[in-house]
Amino acid sequence: MKSPFAFERHAHWHTSWSGAHIVVARDGAEVDRIHAPEISRIVFVQPSGTVAAGDLSFALVELAEEYVVFPADTGFAGRVHFERQAFWASKHCIYWADADTARLPSRWLQRRAFGLAPRPPRYGRVPRVELAPVVERWTLEGPQSWDERRWQRIERSRPFSRFDEQRKQA
Repeated sequence: MKSPFAFERHAHWHTSWSGAHIVVARDGAEVDRIHAPEISRIVFVQPSGTVAAGDLSFALVELAEEYVVFPADTGFAGRVHFERQAFWASKHCIYWADADTARLPSRWLQRRAFGLAPRPPRYGRVPRVELAPVVERWTLEGPQSWDERRWQRIERSRPFSRFDEQRKQA
């Protein structure tokens, strides 16, 4: 039996496409396979003020009965998202959330030796009934592709953009 106080060695994660499946590997061994057409929503959770697509805290993939949590080091945002942008754009399923408001319950965060540093999420499948109430409280932006999000951020950063936005709504 594994001690709850045992230190976890750093695993090397990798995600990739294999036909219509997203394959998840840990230390070179396949640990999971997700049929991409069954994905109803992806939420990329990023730290506040993030500009680059690769800067994310984690990705949350929503399936019919469960969620799949992908920590940033799995490469989901890069390899899986950017290799097939047209596929995701046609599904209109990419959403974005701020890490300050989109938090996972502590049982889905990695254990650390010393608890002062922020704990990243751990990979895993979470039953929908367990996580849905948490995700419903998140403020989501989307659906929007990375390019749409990038242009929206550029527009928002322009001087007087808030005044222009208020004028459009009036």
